[in-house]
Amino acid sequence: MDHFLKGCRAIVGELHGEAESLVVSTEGSFRYLDQELKLSAVTGVTTSRVARKQGFAGKMTAQLIAEDVEEGAEVAALGMFEQGYYNKLGFGTGPYENILSFDPADLQIDAKFRVPKRLTNKDWKIIHQAMRNRKKGHGAVDLFPAVITRAELGWTDGGSGLGYFDGKDGSLSHFIWISGEKEHGPYEIKMLIYQNHEQLKELLALIKSLGDAIRLVSIFEPADIQLQDLIKQPFKGRMQSKRSPYEQKHWSEAFWQLRICDLKSCISKTHLVGEPVSFNLELHDPIESKLDKSSAWRGIGGKYVVSLGPTSSVKNGANKNLPLLKASVGAFSRMWLGVKPASGLAFTDELEGPEDLLKDLDRLFRLPKVQLGWEF
Repeated sequence: MDHFLKGCRAIVGELHGEAESLVVSTEGSFRYLDQELKLSAVTGVTTSRVARKQGFAGKMTAQLIAEDVEEGAEVAALGMFEQGYYNKLGFGTGPYENILSFDPADLQIDAKFRVPKRLTNKDWKIIHQAMRNRKKGHGAVDLFPAVITRAELGWTDGGSGLGYFDGKDGSLSHFIWISGEKEHGPYEIKMLIYQNHEQLKELLALIKSLGDAIRLVSIFEPADIQLQDLIKQPFKGRMQSKRSPYEQKHWSEAFWQLRICDLKSCISKTHLVGEPVSFNLELHDPIESKLDKSSAWRGIGGKYVVSLGPTSSVKNGANKNLPLLKASVGAFSRMWLGVKPASGLAFTDELEGPEDLLKDLDRLFRLPKVQLGWEF
């Protein structure tokens, strides 16, 4: 915990002279297509039982984000304990992440692997740098302080790693980090880090080799492949192992949320393929009600004229000749990320506009699946 807090900005809430609430954030980056955005990663929100329902968590999180925005953060992201709470701060839910549990011996990988090097908690610096150098796609997150990785490695149950040093100057290029203590599993592959698909193939072959003794591993599906393609008879495995300690399964969760904090910066870095679309935007930002009056940043609610396409822009005001899109910050952020199309968000979230505009936005926001690739 000491290492973790060294890598964070922290706000403490006091009640009756005692520290009863803590909110922390970590500096990082978020990749939008091929653009890098400054990220405020809210890495912890906790309140004691004494201070529940006193408004600490919401107000402190809002204040923390405002301070990060004043120092340049363009987006904020966090892991949620339940859907709905952080929507009150303008956050929108990300896409489902796929998690697969399978017998590693069932991996259909026709590749050789070399003898790996052992990695331990003491290797936190080189592990952090390898994570920063990994293959990244749309939505990839980097957390900057290396002590955050040191803390994460310390929290994993019986964790250890296996990796290869093929980088420049012999640096760590690709590795897995495994958590679990039982002889035959189940085990979790907490990290699967690589720079190209040849390295991924070697890591999967390495995981397959563990199948002599380990009966089950769980892993987050990498963003750029469909892991089920590489598992032998996945449906048979699920049926035969049902309700056993080594149950094979495939499930999904949407457990993280993100919001735009600097609308003009984010839109200016948005480069979409297709015929441009312009519209009026009325944006509602609920975080404003949680911010102290002394805060310079008041959220991003307001009326705007937005143009989206290969070159995008936004300006304050309205144009009576353009259609109107009304949205909460959370819903607009989800559309911008490509989590779901505008027409779908108009059905389930706080977003509304004329049908023709929604269709144009559906056409423009055909983006790769957004995946953070870094748990926090």
